[in-house]
Amino acid sequence: MLTPQQIKFHTVEDFLDFLPENELQIVSVLRNIILENLPNCKEKLSYNVPYYYGRRRICFIWPASVPWGKVKLNGVQLGFCNAKLMQDELNYLDKDNRKQIGTKTFFSVKEIEEDLIKMYLFEALEIDKSFGK
Repeated sequence: MLTPQQIKFHTVEDFLDFLPENELQIVSVLRNIILENLPNCKEKLSYNVPYYYGRRRICFIWPASVPWGKVKLNGVQLGFCNAKLMQDELNYLDKDNRKQIGTKTFFSVKEIEEDLIKMYLFEALEIDKSFGK
């Protein structure tokens, strides 16, 4: 298993080039949804995966091939950094009670419900806007 010390991506393009095709397809769709719906966010690598920032971390994309994230085999996680503050009435996100984050793991592009993800992104953005500058 690779560790963070064994690989370091310098750009998002390096990260994308590293991914196997099945994960790249999922990451590309999720990334496009995020960039289209959070146009003022900043995309930056943290822990060797893309995080999306407003005032603070809003969300991230973590594929299984970046193993230190403990993502299920061949899946890609979309994570929300302040999920404990989100309503999530649909219980769409898997939440770790010890952490702030909530995630949804996708194993194919067909599983991605764009409208639902947009709804979560807009709520995450509103939470981010509530934080002071």
